[in-house]
Amino acid sequence: MTLFKLILLAFVALLVAAVALGLWVNSRDRAQMRAVWSALEGLRVAGPPVFDPSMVADMPEVARRYFARAILPGTPLHRVVRLEMTGSFIMNGTDLPMTARQILAPPAQGFVWQADIGAGLIRFGGSDGYSRAAGHEESWTKFWLHGLIPLARVGGTGDHARAAATRVMMESIWAPASLLPQFGADWVQTGADSAEIRFADAPHLAPLQITFDALGDPVTAVSQRWTDANPERTYRLQPFGGRILETGLHQGFRIPVRVEMGNMFGTPDYAPFFLASITRAAF
Repeated sequence: MTLFKLILLAFVALLVAAVALGLWVNSRDRAQMRAVWSALEGLRVAGPPVFDPSMVADMPEVARRYFARAILPGTPLHRVVRLEMTGSFIMNGTDLPMTARQILAPPAQGFVWQADIGAGLIRFGGSDGYSRAAGHEESWTKFWLHGLIPLARVGGTGDHARAAATRVMMESIWAPASLLPQFGADWVQTGADSAEIRFADAPHLAPLQITFDALGDPVTAVSQRWTDANPERTYRLQPFGGRILETGLHQGFRIPVRVEMGNMFGTPDYAPFFLASITRAAF
């Protein structure tokens, strides 16, 4: 056998081994995602209390305005929501098509976002996730090009978990019951149309700051997030948030159905990278 054939066989063997390893690691990532998704599904409470406007009668005016719009009287107060969405994910200035599904539990408990992004040769999929249960905290960002080549596999650190926990808190705008004081949300009105909200289960996180329109719909949402999304790749607090462009009614809850989000919201460096439209919400 010639030297060339030996080298070719060795290359093919290495390629096959690399593909097999990639498939195995990817399957483990998907198993982790499915396990956490299932655990969060299990947090849904059967027969929760229903909403009565008297529940918010003693709250600041802007909160009463919001809840009069966000939850219809008699709506069961589910705090776990499953979302389906389409939109765009902007990476390095390139607008990539995106479809995703998500499960969101109450603040400090967890979420999983599973997405397929891009098209053709530039098509990748994976998930972001966070879970805190029984004193154990885990978080991840794991995405693969065509299911074979890892593009991002990070997580398992306190820094990453802290950033992910802020995301859960901010996305509580998709589960209005989680913003009720009966479930540990503390509202402080900061202006005629603005409020800060802190959560009893996440006292270490910076507050969620929301502005509202005259009807009570949220217009912007922002928080100081612990993140390394900066040129120095250094973890620090910086604003993350965006605009709520449209709301819609799903099972008695009025939630954002079209949003844009990004780092450094409210500064000249803001550039939204996540544009999404909710196509389905199930509580």
